[in-house]
Amino acid sequence: MERRKLESAALFFAVFAVMLILPPLVGLFQLEQRAFGVPVGIIYLFVSWAVMIAGTWALSRRLPHEQEAVAEGEDAP
Repeated sequence: MERRKLESAALFFAVFAVMLILPPLVGLFQLEQRAFGVPVGIIYLFVSWAVMIAGTWALSRRLPHEQEAVAEGEDAP
């Protein structure tokens, strides 16, 4: 993908990640049920947190460093 599309994907992912932890959405998982003795809401938060870390890591690996992007822009006619 080109740099602009990757930057847009990173922005979308950041907005999506913030929406994952907004109180109205987290409130949907405040149930009396438990999985392995842990409340479902806590599991939701930790899974969301892990998805945010994995997504950020994957996007950061694909985005070129700033110095590389500038060098590529100078070489273009």
